[in-house]
Amino acid sequence: MSITEEDRVVLSGHDVEAELLEDWRLLFARLHARFDTGDFATALQIAAEVGAVAEEMDHHPDIDLSYGRLDVRLSSHDVGGVTQRDVRLAREISRIAGSRGATPRPRDTAVLELALDTPDAAAIRPFWAALLGYEGEEEDELADPGGRGPTIWFQQAAGPTGAATETPSQTWHLDVRVPPEVAELRIQAVLDAGGTMVSDGRAPSFWVLADAQGNRACVTTWVGREPA
Repeated sequence: MSITEEDRVVLSGHDVEAELLEDWRLLFARLHARFDTGDFATALQIAAEVGAVAEEMDHHPDIDLSYGRLDVRLSSHDVGGVTQRDVRLAREISRIAGSRGATPRPRDTAVLELALDTPDAAAIRPFWAALLGYEGEEEDELADPGGRGPTIWFQQAAGPTGAATETPSQTWHLDVRVPPEVAELRIQAVLDAGGTMVSDGRAPSFWVLADAQGNRACVTTWVGREPA
């Protein structure tokens, strides 16, 4: 299938929302979907049918198959984001899954990112790239080239001799990317579990939370992160 210039345009979160893909959520630079299939045979059958359609469209998803569940991720790797190619394939995958009685679970999708607070990212980035076999073009980010491990990004933080800040001595913190409609529910669950809100000044892009011992984590969404 020939690729048009329109097919190379990276879609924003708002663009994706306008496509009304009810089964799918944009998490970082990919569309994510989860389907409950009830049993392994149905999940395998859906995966096989999706594979056939992907071959026809010459555009291929990442699929994780387990008992009673199918997780699918779509991205146009040549442009580093979601395009109309992914939207078209997403519609076909939803059609196939629906025809087999699978139940979409878009609110169950989430992506874990690891953030390493550091005063000097350049000094430690090569170590983590070599250790994990990760790579990346951005100075503050490393990614698994296989697409399975969590992305690591380096967040500027005061060093041992820097001025006093509110930042605790913790160096690693977790970033959990969720669909926008799930963020406040996830945050409330964290607060109900004894967590505290450190900052919501950048909401709805991210909220900073802390556990009872001061260890911090962020709940993040795509909202407010539109490309320039």
